Amino acid sequence: MAVPPKPPTHRASGPGGRPTESRPGPAAQRDFVGDRRQTWGGVAGLGARVAPGVNVGVSVDQSHTAIDVPLALQSATLDLTQIGVNASVDRGPWTWAIALVHGFGKIDSSRDTGFGTASAGYNAHIDGALTELSYYWSLDQSRIVPKAAFEYVRAATGSLQEFGGLDPVTATGVTLERSRLLVGAEVGHYWIVDRKIFDLSAYGKFVDNVAQNLGATTVSLGTESITVQGIGESRYGADAGASASLCLSNSARLYVNYDGRYRAALQSHQGTVGVELKW
Repeated sequence: MAVPPKPPTHRASGPGGRPTESRPGPAAQRDFVGDRRQTWGGVAGLGARVAPGVNVGVSVDQSHTAIDVPLALQSATLDLTQIGVNASVDRGPWTWAIALVHGFGKIDSSRDTGFGTASAGYNAHIDGALTELSYYWSLDQSRIVPKAAFEYVRAATGSLQEFGGLDPVTATGVTLERSRLLVGAEVGHYWIVDRKIFDLSAYGKFVDNVAQNLGATTVSLGTESITVQGIGESRYGADAGASASLCLSNSARLYVNYDGRYRAALQSHQGTVGVELKW
């Protein structure tokens, strides 16, 4: 049963911990086969300035993730809804921001047993918090923005019961928690062309997963069972990305973003295209 961690974005990482292959066996744990994942979705939100230097906002993220584990003849889908609130306070070049996220989703998995398909469906939940402090250093039409952030995520998936196929399995629910520090900077430059502002920026962050509490799931087949520990990220890694935006007016902006995550045994790439309207 292939079950994703989903990340966020607000996005942060999310429900997971299932093994990609589950067969009864001895105490030694087998290797995990790899998987390929694709995610599509959209984000909508509202923001307001409630006082000089104080901003608040709310947004909703709806996404669909398809997971394929070809070597294990397994696949799964995750439909996830995330609701987030955020706030920021500006004091001169300093900005402090905080964001809170709650997500809930539905996972459907299927596994080719050789004598039919074994399928299952179960729920997932994710909660996260992020706080960030940054300093805006302006250089004419360029900028350098050092940033430091702390992130906490808790994700859980429900128990699983397969139906159909040969030897359907069951698995207990699992919960994971992760806390991490992110330190890095953004650099950018803008141009004014025909009364429109074109902006390019890029960022890089060092990531330290200071704590990962990875729950275990027990997979049962008949009278046999095996307990499998959840899989986490490497302790250290990096995030990097780039963005381009075109401000058509004071109330309309087009943008395209790229975000990448780089870990010892994982790479994640995400692209976003959007339009922002203000009133």
